[in-house]
Amino acid sequence: MAVVLESLARLSVLVFVVSSMFGMGLALTVAQILEPLRNRRRVAVALLANSALVPLLAYVILLVVPLSEAQSVGLILLATAAGAPFLPKLVEAAKGNLAFGVGLMVLLMVVTVAYVPVVLPALLPGVRVDPLDIASSLVVLMLTPLAIGLVVKARYEETADSIQPAVNQAASTALVLLVVLMLVLNYQTVLDVIGTGAIAALLAFVVGSFALGWVLGGSAAEDRSAMGLGTAQRNVSAALVVGATLMLVVLLPLGGELGKRTGSRGDASEAGE
Repeated sequence: MAVVLESLARLSVLVFVVSSMFGMGLALTVAQILEPLRNRRRVAVALLANSALVPLLAYVILLVVPLSEAQSVGLILLATAAGAPFLPKLVEAAKGNLAFGVGLMVLLMVVTVAYVPVVLPALLPGVRVDPLDIASSLVVLMLTPLAIGLVVKARYEETADSIQPAVNQAASTALVLLVVLMLVLNYQTVLDVIGTGAIAALLAFVVGSFALGWVLGGSAAEDRSAMGLGTAQRNVSAALVVGATLMLVVLLPLGGELGKRTGSRGDASEAGE
């Protein structure tokens, strides 16, 4: 049963990432993405906040709050993965600069594809990862659906408008299903986290990231809210893709090694008998 649930969880990750990126492309135009990025200073500050200051914040939190290895890796993944597809909705709800929010989201997402494969091996020295594997996964599962959505929006706008709600619904459903499956598969881990430093670390990370974006967002409240939300809302899609890649890279060799050791012990036991 657990194997079936794990397969469903992996499928949910795939559906969520692809559909959310495709839906984003169906809702945007290239002009909408590029217009807010003409302000070079604002772009530079956004990149500084998300590529340097947020990972530094995560590192400081890990120095202060004792976390398990898995929890530490999860926080680092979130810190390096920027450009969340939910950002425009959050900025719209906050009555921020929506155009800037859209451009910031796509800018950070594209940067994440190039940034994570280079930086992650340095931040996780004990984990061996192939940057090309991570980059190819992000490109295939994130940038390609986004590009297809943009093309459909540009050439067949009516079709894009008609199917976008269904695509967004598919992404939302897949995310809810994924959360439920992860809770079922890891309920004991979730219970163990309660009362530990993991929740405090995550709250400190989110609040600290928002504060960094807000302070660096400029003088206009609309820009500050967009920058703050864009810095605090991490790209769960990218983190899931990279996390899945890390699990395969790390756990498959580990499983083989454990199998060898188990086999050696079994042979030794039989010899002793």
